Amino acid sequence: MGVTYKYFGAPDGATAARVPLSMRPEELGGDELGMNGMFTKIKPETVAAMVLTGIEGVPLHKVPPLELVVLHPDYAVVKLPMTVVDPLRDLGEEAVGAAAFIWSTVPDRGGPRDAFNVYQLLHEWQDFSQRLHAAGHQPYCLVWP
Repeated sequence: MGVTYKYFGAPDGATAARVPLSMRPEELGGDELGMNGMFTKIKPETVAAMVLTGIEGVPLHKVPPLELVVLHPDYAVVKLPMTVVDPLRDLGEEAVGAAAFIWSTVPDRGGPRDAFNVYQLLHEWQDFSQRLHAAGHQPYCLVWP
């Protein structure tokens, strides 16, 4: 058993913090958590580093920390910096490929290593970023064991 992450959009931290205590992973969704959230096994810290290092050229040690919104015995909600999703919105195909290659060569980091897997993941995140922007939402991640 590992940790599962659900990325979702919310207009603000107060809305993101109101994740019902009894809500199980398969019940998540709906307007309060932003439709079309994403389930993944990839940590939010890894996603932030992947985007900022591969696309923005930020050195790995300069990637900003995530903001903890809620820490509950059963789950946590963290906020990702907007600098993680904004650069993805209007990124062209060549830039996505280049970012995937760059991330696949970064030493001493976690997450997917295969450039094609990173490429697919960045495309999923690009779609997610566009949905967040259209809804006027910020990116959050619900983490539970």
